[in-house]
Amino acid sequence: MDRVAKIRQALEEALQPSHLEIEDDSAAHAGHAGARDGRGHFNVLVVSEAFDGLLPLQRHRKVFAAVGSLMETDIHALSIKAYTAEQFSNL
Repeated sequence: MDRVAKIRQALEEALQPSHLEIEDDSAAHAGHAGARDGRGHFNVLVVSEAFDGLLPLQRHRKVFAAVGSLMETDIHALSIKAYTAEQFSNL
C-alpha cells in the first residue's frame, strides 16, 4: 500500500470524513534533510463531523492521532486543513 493510501485509510477509519483530499508534496522537498529518511511531505484537507465544536488545534490533534505511527514511518511533514461540514460549505 502506498503512503497516500495508508494516510487515507487511517483518516477514514478515525474520522469518517465527508470530504478528504491528500496531496503528496514530497517531490517538492527532495534533498530536504527530513526527506532523506524516506518519509514524505503531505497536504491534507479533511471535512468531518468529528470536528464539530472543536477549536483548530483540537482538530489538528485528532488528525495527528489518526495518522499516529505513520508519523514515524511515512510522514515527515503534514499540512492540515480541517473543517466542519458547515465551514467547508462556506468556503
